[in-house]
Amino acid sequence: MRVLGGLLVLVLLAGSVTPAAAAGAAFELAAGVSAPIHSYEGAIRETVWVDIGTDLDRDGAGDRIAADIIRPAEPAARGQRVPVIMDVSPYYACCGRGNEAQKKTYAPDGTPLGFPLFYDNYFVPRGYAVVLVDAGGTNRSRGCFDDVPSGRGVVDWLNGRATGYSAVEGGTPVEADWTTGAVGLVGKSQDGATAIGVASTGVDGVRTIVPIAGVSSYYEVHNSNGAWHGPGGGPPGLLNPRAEELCQPWMAEQAELAGTDGDYNRYWESLNYVHQAHRVRASVFAVQGFTDLNVRTIQFGPWWDALGAHGVTRKAWLHQAAHVDPFDLQRPEFVHTLHRWLDRWLLDVRNGIEHEPAVHREAAVDQWVDERRWPPANARPVTLRPDTGGGLGRKPANGVESIVDDPDLTGYDWIRQPAEPSTARVVFTTEPLDQPTWLAGTGSVTVKVRSSTPRARVGAMLVDYGPATVRATYQGAPGIRNLETRSCWGESGPGDSACYLDTETATESVDHQLLAAGWADLGHHRTLWRGEDLRPERYYTMTFPLSTVDKLVPAGHRIGLVLGGTDAFWIPTPSQRPALDIDLGGTSVSVPVAGPEQ
Repeated sequence: MRVLGGLLVLVLLAGSVTPAAAAGAAFELAAGVSAPIHSYEGAIRETVWVDIGTDLDRDGAGDRIAADIIRPAEPAARGQRVPVIMDVSPYYACCGRGNEAQKKTYAPDGTPLGFPLFYDNYFVPRGYAVVLVDAGGTNRSRGCFDDVPSGRGVVDWLNGRATGYSAVEGGTPVEADWTTGAVGLVGKSQDGATAIGVASTGVDGVRTIVPIAGVSSYYEVHNSNGAWHGPGGGPPGLLNPRAEELCQPWMAEQAELAGTDGDYNRYWESLNYVHQAHRVRASVFAVQGFTDLNVRTIQFGPWWDALGAHGVTRKAWLHQAAHVDPFDLQRPEFVHTLHRWLDRWLLDVRNGIEHEPAVHREAAVDQWVDERRWPPANARPVTLRPDTGGGLGRKPANGVESIVDDPDLTGYDWIRQPAEPSTARVVFTTEPLDQPTWLAGTGSVTVKVRSSTPRARVGAMLVDYGPATVRATYQGAPGIRNLETRSCWGESGPGDSACYLDTETATESVDHQLLAAGWADLGHHRTLWRGEDLRPERYYTMTFPLSTVDKLVPAGHRIGLVLGGTDAFWIPTPSQRPALDIDLGGTSVSVPVAGPEQ
């Protein structure tokens, strides 16, 4: 077992438990963190099926959600209560979790045996319970895939507000009399989105959330400013066979509510957690990769800003890899930080972590710095304007540039070889920067465009042009590679190892980097709530956000704005291929500058 910081004299802190833990959730500290004093192999393992009060599969019975639990036996024997680390996921049977795609496993009698990820191995000996919840309609849960009610229902059960049962059908009621009711929701990707969604309900009991690349607004997953991305859907085998059969009517209803016209509507508003940030009562420790294509950075920036505006206690871990867990980037540092964070909010250990620099960020490959806040206080929007000579600067210019939409090309195609002529895109670049320039925050682009067809899409790319060695993340590569060695984090037990493949940084040499991107349907220039047909003789002006950026652009590099039509990587091919005239006098990009600018 590998323990960070070493073990010092153990101190019993019976008086340091939370008010919710008044029944006695004893734990011990060593070197300022909860110590591994309980047996992992001897821990209690059980499954409880929680009735969450819905019947989405319409079988005439309440939907029961499977919660697989592992908790230390010693506190239970003494009548002491423990807090809960909870991960709600649809992937425990179909796809697995973590870098090694771990799935849940069970003993022949159905008792949970293998718990994916390191949370159980590391934290159960330290006085926590770990509860891995199958989202509705997946693995051993009933109902349909509706993740937030699944998670909230289990939180309610942990706090005595819902009924749990010993079996998926029938069974006897089971009480969660072993927990303080304090819950920390963790998870990556969809699991992180669920953590955000549950916290956004304001449910009592959720003390903190740790979303890793979590979605904060589902509209931006399936649409970009009026441009629909095409049919969605999860990976094969996501739903269990029962849900595949019974949930077809419910899923059809959800698809109809979502629509395929790119319009923002009440359905998408209900799934916009940015607009629900005022309901969050938990602290937040968010993680985001700035080259992540699975969960783009537009999911992080606006939500992070909204949390700050509503006074939510926040911490962030920002990196230059793609869809990667920081456990596979800075393993010792992340585990230690997560440990202190969960101790603070679930065990009420007054370790001061909330008063330390809020943001840990990868400023360059494997170069990490701490910031008191992000974006920094001096960050400001700087407007850059294109000109007919291909320049990008502070002065406005007149003129028109024309392109023909080529739906076979992607944004990656647009930004390559900027000096070569192309009918599918236009490129504008600044002069070489006199000094390094830190871009941090969420920018936007304004375009004034005339289309030859009633419908047209516009894509905008913000690019760093210049040679660099970066994490290898082109088109979704992770930016890490697995090694053959393993390191262990916590205790292993039968059927569940605490040892995980080590990783190292994977790099590549490039001559340009995509910093931020945005796409829009020009017919939604008035409002995202309703699109309209375009008139070929008219110019239309539309402003839309770019994805959130965090990048230090080196001196000597150029910042580029690249404009195109349909991006084949994201947007379905339009029925007609428009010619687009771009009025440069009405076109600009707002760049969030947090450091020296030219």
